[in-house]
Amino acid sequence: MAHIGEAQAPVGTRDALARGRLRASLVPDLLVEARRIVNTVMAGWHGRRKRGIGENFWQFRPYVEGEAIANIDWRRSARDDHTYVRDREWEAAHTVWLWADPSPSMLYKSTGATVSKQSRALVIVLAMAELLSRSGERIAWPGVTDPFSARNGAERIASHLAHAAALPAKPDLSAIRRFSDIVIASDFLDPVGETMQWLDVLARHGVRAHLVEIADPAEESFPYSGRTEFTDPETGEKLTAGRAEMLGDEYRNLYSARRAELAAWCKRLGWSYTVNHTDRLASEALVRLHLALTAEGPSGRRTAA
Repeated sequence: MAHIGEAQAPVGTRDALARGRLRASLVPDLLVEARRIVNTVMAGWHGRRKRGIGENFWQFRPYVEGEAIANIDWRRSARDDHTYVRDREWEAAHTVWLWADPSPSMLYKSTGATVSKQSRALVIVLAMAELLSRSGERIAWPGVTDPFSARNGAERIASHLAHAAALPAKPDLSAIRRFSDIVIASDFLDPVGETMQWLDVLARHGVRAHLVEIADPAEESFPYSGRTEFTDPETGEKLTAGRAEMLGDEYRNLYSARRAELAAWCKRLGWSYTVNHTDRLASEALVRLHLALTAEGPSGRRTAA
């Protein structure tokens, strides 16, 4: 599917250096916004509380046939007719990789949007970095940082991004290993087959991915009519439509089919797929991400967030 851009797109969006400077100018304010969202939405959430091998008691739960008898809490079980297991809280840090698409199409912002797709993607990813860092988890950005654990993790990642003159359009994901998670924020407007091919290494390595599609409302609804010139921000190619409204139905069908195919593919793999519109709140995506990251995957493991 071609990327949609309007004729008034910023000059130099195809220049990696110009995009790097723009990103550097945005990062400080986006970090402040990310922290505000975390403070507002995530107050009181304890992401690291999950079943594991730690020393701290977490909860009693019913015994399941096949579990080790040594895990049964006989004192608690003696209180009624049920058998209970004493769960302890997991203490090992988990690694969550974070990535926001830096491609030119992410600079798009229609008149109906409050922010560009790039700004929204960075805010969501930096907010996740802040949340995970507070929870003591290891975070990383492919091609920018190795996994690390620090209370100021979001600030460290923001600094790396602000000083990176250019970022690869699609980083190498082969170093990400089993039992890690990755949050990927993008518009996912490339052909579905190319996106699947890029992400297939994650599925083969047993990595659980959480895709966040950043969508501008105009890209989804195609509100254009009359003579309209469209510019592809990736290639610079132009298309002039004499009656743009005639393209609407076919375009919307292709757009929704792409999303449905990606979402169905993610569901089969046990991954999550979230859509966040740039005329809506970033916190909406953050809440859904939190739920996806703390849910048990196909292997039964529970991820920290």
